[in-house]
Amino acid sequence: METEQLVQTAQTGVMTTADPAQTTADILIDKLIAWQVEVVFGLIGDGINPIMEALRKRQDKIKFIAVRHEEAGAFMAAGYAKYTGKLGVCLGTSGPGAVHLMNGLWDAAMENTPVLAITGAPFHDLLGTQYVQEVDTVSMVKDIAVYNVMINGPQQAQTVVDLACRTALTTPGVAHLAIAKDIQKKPLSEDKASKDGENLRASSTYMPRIETPVTGELDATAALLNAGNKVMILAGRGALAARAEVEQVAEKLGAPVAKALLGKALLPDDSPYTTGGIGHLGTLPSKQMMEECDTLLILGSNMPYVDFYPKDGRARAVQIDRDPKRIGLRYPVEIGINGDVQATLKALLPKLQAKTDRSFLQLAQQRMADWRKTIAQVENEDAKLIKPQFLVAEVSRLLNDDAVIAIDTGAHTVFTARHWQIRPNQKVAVSGNLATMAPGLPYTIAAQLAYPGRQCVAMVGDGGFTMLMGEMVTAVRYNLPVKVVVFKNNSLSMDYYEQEALGYPVYGADLTSIDFAKVAEACGAEGYRCTQKDEVTSTLTSAFASNRPAVIEVLVDPDQAPAAPDKVAQNKFE
Repeated sequence: METEQLVQTAQTGVMTTADPAQTTADILIDKLIAWQVEVVFGLIGDGINPIMEALRKRQDKIKFIAVRHEEAGAFMAAGYAKYTGKLGVCLGTSGPGAVHLMNGLWDAAMENTPVLAITGAPFHDLLGTQYVQEVDTVSMVKDIAVYNVMINGPQQAQTVVDLACRTALTTPGVAHLAIAKDIQKKPLSEDKASKDGENLRASSTYMPRIETPVTGELDATAALLNAGNKVMILAGRGALAARAEVEQVAEKLGAPVAKALLGKALLPDDSPYTTGGIGHLGTLPSKQMMEECDTLLILGSNMPYVDFYPKDGRARAVQIDRDPKRIGLRYPVEIGINGDVQATLKALLPKLQAKTDRSFLQLAQQRMADWRKTIAQVENEDAKLIKPQFLVAEVSRLLNDDAVIAIDTGAHTVFTARHWQIRPNQKVAVSGNLATMAPGLPYTIAAQLAYPGRQCVAMVGDGGFTMLMGEMVTAVRYNLPVKVVVFKNNSLSMDYYEQEALGYPVYGADLTSIDFAKVAEACGAEGYRCTQKDEVTSTLTSAFASNRPAVIEVLVDPDQAPAAPDKVAQNKFE
């Protein structure tokens, strides 16, 4: 499995020296290049014209992707970082441009994703005068930013751009730099450094945090895990770099592995160790094994559905996470280790005893075999309308072995999480913690830029896709052969089903029907449409074979509501 998305590697950088004629904007972009930033996502505006000029002059070294909405640009930066582990960068003009970035920045922040946001501002002497498009962007992002500075001149830029990039990568999280438009074009020669600051410089060198526990913590953890008879592992995004180590721990302890949605790519879904997903989007075996375990090992996961953890007092627990604030947040743990999952497991493995009793893992494997039969029945049930479960299964079957997938938010998220059988070299990104609608297409555009030779597919609902479907023009403009599978049921179906479940009349959840195939064609992309089950396979095959961007609109059964895992197993089909 490729692990570039999962852990940042050390970077030996350079200390750049600016020419006196260089402006703040020049220094900014040269610094990004030194930090090996390959692409900036954004939308031009008069508050960032000098930055745009600096990008134009360096377009042979760094790409600028012009989006149709800054929100999409922030999602692209977040998606780029989620897939690659590299720094994602987005750019917005003063005022509304910066405000539009916020949803994508929150998405990045809530998953500790390394993103740098650059925003413009009015002339520096107009700040605080309620001038047109004046927004205090530093205050606006303070709740989510790990680094947050207004640049006041090119001297300062020589240092703080390095600090912003380094902090975003090593914390990791969202960094923000705001620059007034006159400051952007101010040359270094006109900005005298203070006596204390004249020799202050940074560089593009950084080292990721790889914390490992002390021996005492490892010994206590090993003793707890070795004492367990029914050990269960819950793994999330923080474990993605540790596939081999997780498999070795699972083998030694005879422990099944449940995967939080953000950890779906950790193990292929046909692995003998995994029980698949967990929570409302998960499998019945994951739920059952979690209920029955006496020991729980939580690896890099903040899975929020507390009803799917063992009951209080049922299991002893250990949690390993690089963010100490998450330890014990969802389930009371006896031992919490603030550390890198991969490094910690490597140190822990020699201390673990191989269990001869494999009955707990074998029970999980038998339950998974039964579960796979159940979901196959759900997928292949004879039906007049196209079931979303069948659609996901066909997409899953037709995807390339190294496909890169984005999952938008909606009812289709449940179906995709449950019925897409991920393979070893496939990648996935989803808005897991913010759970916002609309990032599916932007994520996929970012993925196609990061992996130009790979198949990149977005799984989206008609509600989420409508929000930012104008970015199909972006895909066409840059010749990005992304594929967008639209689950069309003419409703915000998750809300529709929730209103019904609460006994409320459905209100505000219906959507006006859109011909998404024609929208795609109007954007210059290919448009496909399926209304019958027997059209699905051939249509997907044709669309996936195309070297152009394409939208595949599929009319799915609106009465297929997502169901809890136990309801699926009871043939109360989704």
